Amino acid sequence: MVRPSFSRFAQSVEIESAFDVLATARRLQGLGKDIIELEIGDSPFPTSTSAVSAGLQAIEQDACHYGPSQGLPEFRDAAADYLNEEYGTVVSADHIVVGPGAKTFEMLFLEAFVDPGEEVLVFTPHFPTYPPNIARRGANMRLSPLLAENDFRPNLSDVSLFIDEGGRAIFLNSPHNPTGGVATREDISALANLVRGRDVIVFSDEPYDRMAWSDQHHTLLVQPGMLDHCVAAYTFSKSYSMSGWRLGFAASSERHIEMLTKLTNTSLSCVPPFTQLAGIAALRNDRQEREQRMQVFGKRVAELAVALDKVDGVRCKPPAGTFYVFPQVFGLCNELSITSHGLAMYLLEAADDQRGVACLGGECFGKAGRGFLRMSCAEPMERLLMAVDFLSQAIQRRSRVSEFLEDRPEFQLVEPYVW
Repeated sequence: MVRPSFSRFAQSVEIESAFDVLATARRLQGLGKDIIELEIGDSPFPTSTSAVSAGLQAIEQDACHYGPSQGLPEFRDAAADYLNEEYGTVVSADHIVVGPGAKTFEMLFLEAFVDPGEEVLVFTPHFPTYPPNIARRGANMRLSPLLAENDFRPNLSDVSLFIDEGGRAIFLNSPHNPTGGVATREDISALANLVRGRDVIVFSDEPYDRMAWSDQHHTLLVQPGMLDHCVAAYTFSKSYSMSGWRLGFAASSERHIEMLTKLTNTSLSCVPPFTQLAGIAALRNDRQEREQRMQVFGKRVAELAVALDKVDGVRCKPPAGTFYVFPQVFGLCNELSITSHGLAMYLLEAADDQRGVACLGGECFGKAGRGFLRMSCAEPMERLLMAVDFLSQAIQRRSRVSEFLEDRPEFQLVEPYVW
């Protein structure tokens, strides 16, 4: 029987590894195994209080029909007020477009500004949906490594060279997933100076904007002239625990927003009005609740990093932002002859019959992530410390590691990591 073949692009797409690991974790939980879940970047808290009430009321009042593609005017007003009050931007509702989270803005941004064959600069390790969205446009991805010794901050020399060689667009993610690096005010100012007046556009991916620990978050939008050179994307998933509501927004110049609205109209139609009304309530009323939760995350991140740094073969600096830690496990992997994602899967599946730890190997975020693990801090502190103890004990069970590699030879480390 002849069946229609998939496109080369579709066959090349790889999904977020976090969801694969999540599915494995849930399957093992269903078999009775205690899994400490550090793999998924989802808030463990319930949706913020006012958002729930407003969302339910909106549904009861039948705010369940089509709405404007750009977003409800009152939602865009609230989003603009948020940016102006938190970061000192000068934007209005006309500078805002709504979206189902922040991820779809990657695709719309590329459709709006990048033609096939043009180059997009991505700092790596990188969020795993960047490559398929760039490939979807037929564009070329150029990688700029983020280095631990530079606190995973963007390399501006790479940016300068990229622009001089005719590069078209830049993906900036700060606070950064997975490394926890945060671009400083000086980094942002220098980036703006490189971009300003050139035919270059920046996608500023900012879902962790309320999770900057050692300094405050700095957005490119506040730099002079950057509304014309930047599309910044925000989400309610992390700060307001609304991941399942699928709500976010982007901010840019009115000209850019008009184009993004047209592309939204032709692909997504609109975001449900009841979701936007819940978002308005969150922005207007739940900031104190949000900040209390962010303090909890900040404390967990710091304590987990300190605990991991005490494990033999592991080095971990407290991240400057996000609710992830990104420990180096180069030496440990070399000693065990296992890849970093293999180590993650060993901790989940094979280190113990009764318990497992779900986390991600750094190569899930590109080759530059090899030799690292990413662990989220969504579990309570006692469970996070339990995960550290589990790791410390699991790496001593060499026979189990060997048996795991016999069963899963794809995780055998062929060449030692170099750092």
